[in-house]
Amino acid sequence: MGIIVASHTCTSYLCSSIYSMYYIIYAFLYVVSLLPFFILYGISDVVCFFMYRVFRYRKSLVIHNISIAFPTKTKKERELIAKQFYKNFTDNFIETLKLISMSPAEFDKRISVNMDACNALAASGKNIQFNSGHQMNWEYASLAISKHLQLPWLAVYKKISSPPMEKLVLKIRTKFGATMVAIEEYAARMPALMKQQYALGLIADQNPTEAKTAYWLNFFNRPAPFLTGTDKGPRRNKTAVVFVNIFKIKRGYYTLELKIITDDGSRFKEGELTRMYRDFLEENIERQPASYLWSHRRWKHQINSGHLKKWIDNVPAPAL
Repeated sequence: MGIIVASHTCTSYLCSSIYSMYYIIYAFLYVVSLLPFFILYGISDVVCFFMYRVFRYRKSLVIHNISIAFPTKTKKERELIAKQFYKNFTDNFIETLKLISMSPAEFDKRISVNMDACNALAASGKNIQFNSGHQMNWEYASLAISKHLQLPWLAVYKKISSPPMEKLVLKIRTKFGATMVAIEEYAARMPALMKQQYALGLIADQNPTEAKTAYWLNFFNRPAPFLTGTDKGPRRNKTAVVFVNIFKIKRGYYTLELKIITDDGSRFKEGELTRMYRDFLEENIERQPASYLWSHRRWKHQINSGHLKKWIDNVPAPAL
């Protein structure tokens, strides 16, 4: 009994510490978020300089990824994309921080989206799956859809290891009523959430946890694993599918381009929706290459013979 009490006390102390740290962080960042954008972007420029020039944060990985995607570009052109990427990258965090205190009216000025066609799908009783990629600013995109779509918005995300930061990020992401579903809890939570009409958001270029169960196909002419949820859920549940591109108009201003692929995913064969998503993503990265998240390891996994049975591309699998 003494052991149980001690454990409970320790847990209570830990929870109290987490909440205390959260409120300290939140109060500080709230005050910072009240600063006007021109000051916040000045901070972003300074941070960008140190990340790119001094600390060289993942710079070799960024350049390597860009060289895979754009092999015909010169070294100077790749460096320019990388430099612009770091500016977008730090801006992305500054703009997300600003969301803590940003009013709904100010938010609507910063990102535009026409949801009429998607709301028509919702009115017809359809569930909708939105597939996007790591294009900046993805936080604005999720909030814009949750604010203007006439359906409960379920967004899948990956948990942050720091509990105070996890709580803060969830507060930002649920600003307009979204329900966040951690990918670690997806299987346990989604059956209950999907009993009502819903819209599901996936950043579908996330690296799968298990490469052996993923679909494999070329991404910029190099094999990469893709999440199967882009394909399986809509085909199984007859879900409407919408692809989302985040187009940057100028610093701090975006528009969402929504492409309705189908009102019934079951009409497609296995792999078709994933191939279409890959093509859509590549096309939009080529339009604005510096807006893609080049600092994550998109080609982290190397294809091997065990993956060949999950190859879904229209071209032959590479010789091993």
